[in-house]
Amino acid sequence: MALSAVTSSIRFVRVLLTNDDGIQADGLLALRRALAAAPGVDLRVVAPDGNRSAMARSITTRRPLWVEEVDFSDGSIGYATDGTPVDCVRLANLGLIEDWLPEIVVSGINHGSNIGDDITYSGTVAAALEAIVLGLPGIAVSQQSTALELDFRKTTEFDFLAAAAFTARLVLDLETVPLPKRTLLNINFPGCVPAGISVARLGRRFYRDELELVEQSAPNRRRYRVYGQVAEADEGESDTDITAIAAGRVAITPLHFDLTYHAGVQALIDHDLDRLLREPVQQQR
Repeated sequence: MALSAVTSSIRFVRVLLTNDDGIQADGLLALRRALAAAPGVDLRVVAPDGNRSAMARSITTRRPLWVEEVDFSDGSIGYATDGTPVDCVRLANLGLIEDWLPEIVVSGINHGSNIGDDITYSGTVAAALEAIVLGLPGIAVSQQSTALELDFRKTTEFDFLAAAAFTARLVLDLETVPLPKRTLLNINFPGCVPAGISVARLGRRFYRDELELVEQSAPNRRRYRVYGQVAEADEGESDTDITAIAAGRVAITPLHFDLTYHAGVQALIDHDLDRLLREPVQQQR
């Protein structure tokens, strides 16, 4: 069979690649090369024009967004915006790229882990969350540094090759992954050769931050540092993404957007909060 016939038989899946470290970040570029080389991937890149780390699910509502075409070294182009990671997904899904809409959103590779409670701050995870809000599969990928730190503020050097190759293979296999709709995969690679893969729940991290006065330029104007202490993991927990990374394993955690505490719903119903509407408010003397 001729190569052209084989190529035409491949179903191309439209993959949007974004991140929160910026369109020129090494992690995104490594993942872009791996996805672009994967058979059957129709890849587009829409990413922030600079670092937007820890912006979580922020969106830009009070001004228009700039978008600029960016040339990559292989001759392809991406789109850089002055918006947030969630803005990037929205732009692509609303038709920024002519005759092209995403079928899968991949966010990363983030410079530093996104594990435990930190996912609620992460722009990387937020972009994948926006995918499932829109009814699309989402994958968030993060990489621990080669220093094997668990504190994202002390990242140094990174090796993204293994995480990029794995993610590209996962994208091609995603249709067979037994996940319900509106569920994303949060993937964290250790900073060493992986000892294996752990499908793990989210762990808990504790930050012992302090309010530190850095500068006082006037009686009513001060600068404070709030975030500065190294995070500590809950040592009483096991089988979490945090313990997986600490053991040199890839941590994969399925996440969904339903934040409802379902057991608490019935507890509040039984508490009869309606009575607070009926009872008169007692005035204080």
